[in-house]
Amino acid sequence: MTAQFQEKLLYEGKEMSMCEEPLAQFFSLTNHWPKFQEVCTALWRGYIGSWEIINDRLYLTGIDATLENGEKVTLETLFPGYPERVFAHWYSGTLRIPQGELLEYVHMGYGSKYERDLLIDIEKGVITRTRVTENDISDE
Repeated sequence: MTAQFQEKLLYEGKEMSMCEEPLAQFFSLTNHWPKFQEVCTALWRGYIGSWEIINDRLYLTGIDATLENGEKVTLETLFPGYPERVFAHWYSGTLRIPQGELLEYVHMGYGSKYERDLLIDIEKGVITRTRVTENDISDE
């Protein structure tokens, strides 16, 4: 699997990239995976989500995707009645936000290693903990 394009996150006024796909949990829970157009091998999922953390809550604020039939995807396509943002109440997990210089490129998924990772633990869409881990080449 090729290294993947990262999702976008606005957190504490800063634009970041994250190595997690919170929308995949929604599709899995609802057992409905939209048929997105294949773009390239660096985007197997067919979309890039834009996210924002507001008052310790995770929101989906946009999606860059096209369905197989050529229709441009909007938030309302996936969440009727929610044109601007959707609270990610379905998501529980850890958002990994790589920071600093690239230490080791891995040509698979989100395996590349950076100087540090900001980790944001989320439970049902709400932040429960944040922490930073420092990485080096010798880390396993």
